[in-house]
Amino acid sequence: MTRALIIGAGIGAVLLAAPAGAEQGERHKSIAPYIEIGQVLTSDLQTGDVLTYSTVAAGIDASIQTRRTQVQVSYRYERRISWDKKVGDDDVHSGLARAAVKVAPGFSVEGGAIATRARSDIRGAAPGVLAGNVDNIAQVYSAYAGPTLATHVGPVSVGASYRFGYTKVEAPGATGVAAGSPKLDVFDHSTSHIAQATAGVKAGTVLPVGVTVSAAYEREDASQLDQRYEGKYARGDLVLPVTPTVALTAGAGYEKITVSQRDPIVDAGGIPVTDAAGRFQTDPASPRRIAYETDGLIYDAGVVWRPSPRTTLQARVGRRYGGMTYTGSLSYAASRSVGVQIGVYDSVETFGRQLRDGIASLPTSFLDQRDAFGQQFSGCTYGTSSTAAGGCLNGVFQSIASSSYRARGVDAVLAANRGGLHFGVGAGYANRRFFSPGGTGFVVNGMTDESYYGQAFVSAAIDRNSGVTGTVFANYFESGIANAPGVLGTGATGLYYHNFGRIGTTASLGIYQFSEKGTDDQVSGSAQLGMRYQF
Repeated sequence: MTRALIIGAGIGAVLLAAPAGAEQGERHKSIAPYIEIGQVLTSDLQTGDVLTYSTVAAGIDASIQTRRTQVQVSYRYERRISWDKKVGDDDVHSGLARAAVKVAPGFSVEGGAIATRARSDIRGAAPGVLAGNVDNIAQVYSAYAGPTLATHVGPVSVGASYRFGYTKVEAPGATGVAAGSPKLDVFDHSTSHIAQATAGVKAGTVLPVGVTVSAAYEREDASQLDQRYEGKYARGDLVLPVTPTVALTAGAGYEKITVSQRDPIVDAGGIPVTDAAGRFQTDPASPRRIAYETDGLIYDAGVVWRPSPRTTLQARVGRRYGGMTYTGSLSYAASRSVGVQIGVYDSVETFGRQLRDGIASLPTSFLDQRDAFGQQFSGCTYGTSSTAAGGCLNGVFQSIASSSYRARGVDAVLAANRGGLHFGVGAGYANRRFFSPGGTGFVVNGMTDESYYGQAFVSAAIDRNSGVTGTVFANYFESGIANAPGVLGTGATGLYYHNFGRIGTTASLGIYQFSEKGTDDQVSGSAQLGMRYQF
């Protein structure tokens, strides 16, 4: 039921937005449901073991892009049917929905949803080609929605917004972690709320400098160990134009963040007791313990450079979370068909909140990376416009964390679209330092993990009825847990399609290599033949 509600939120956004598009005079509207069957073969290229199974799938690709409505949904449900008992009968959901609808002047509604599979334990296997039996993978569902108000009162611009988010993760099966390793908790679900308000004036309207005051309140409740995140802040910011293209910025304010949780039930040896899904069981009688807390002054300063409407660079340095912080961004539309987006981030996060914000950063018009084997939507998503090149979720999906953490890193995306050719490149680095109370068995407090990732995607039309797509990727994961080796995964997938009217055929190939210090490298290959009928 929960799964259906989350997926339905994304598809429902299209249905709600469609009437608005019809009233405005549509620029672009397409809704294409389909059904598909396929046959998959996977092989361990070292041992020679071969598995095969069939797939039955149904999905929808829909897009509405008008002056007031930007909505896109790509969703696919797949049922895997084994020929023998070597491959389980599985349900796989994959999809992304993004919507932004202007309801009235100054008032809009925004939302997004994702269904994908992601790596569960930072120490475990790192499958990149998701065909056959794969370890350390969990199905993830997440959605958010809320209104935004933006108006003016005289020279003062006033804004307010609210977002509600929900995230659910199914428990993984085998993780590939060595027997006897410390147990890590397994995320279940969380709900979040964030409300924000701002007011400001531009430089030169009332004062020589621009002035903005803002405030926000945020809360998330997670089922695991009754975890609670609560944050509130208020601050003021100044912008001083120095030249027509350069401005200096500075801001200061107050912030309080508290992350708390209860203890797990432990056995006689002090080891947390888990349920059948591997999740720690909460001790309802335990006091609420503080995992992370900060309370006090925050400040930063920086520069904004905007040499043209197509280029914006921002960089800030300041003090927050008890130490120095460095953040920045670059947006560059090189032409109408080529765009670049780079972001440097530093924030205290939880898995559900970081995923919610990550979905919100993705474009409302994106490329559907048709791929029978890849982890579509859990990596980089590329936009169709040079002014919204895309974004990457690799940082949040390097593993599914149940504890809070300080997230720092950088993401970079380049997207190019011209005619029937689409190209995208994404790369980045992510670092997480975890917070948790002590005295409850194995504790991740103070431990740091990190990952590096890169991927490239290309799609090219051969003629009106056929084309090819291809993806290459590499990921490296390093856990801060003692004796946990680094994990490297590389791979490539390719697909050829040919359409005969409403009937389309596909042929896919994939190869994947996985290496972990102290173990033999693993190399696997996959192939699929499929047929699709589009309504």
